[in-house]
Amino acid sequence: MLIDFWAPWCGPCRIVAPAVERLSNELAGRLKAVKVNTDLEPGLQERFGIRGIPTLVLLDHGMERDRITGAMGADALRKWVEPRLPVAAKSPAKDSK
Repeated sequence: MLIDFWAPWCGPCRIVAPAVERLSNELAGRLKAVKVNTDLEPGLQERFGIRGIPTLVLLDHGMERDRITGAMGADALRKWVEPRLPVAAKSPAKDSK
């Protein structure tokens, strides 16, 4: 899961938002992206120790794998996210009797 901590007044957040949405669509099934408006959810902002926005937090089974703060485009975001995603489980081979 990728959490995008943002706020409506944050200019760099508006740069990141379309990149996060695009990546979420392209990696559907491997990555779920959620947005947290820090103005409306200060408790989550505090819980995750968010000191600046935009901050992207990558979680795997509830555990933080990595985070990055600052604006980035879709290509840079993909280069940051993809190596951190768990490897997809392979389908069992079908028995060919």
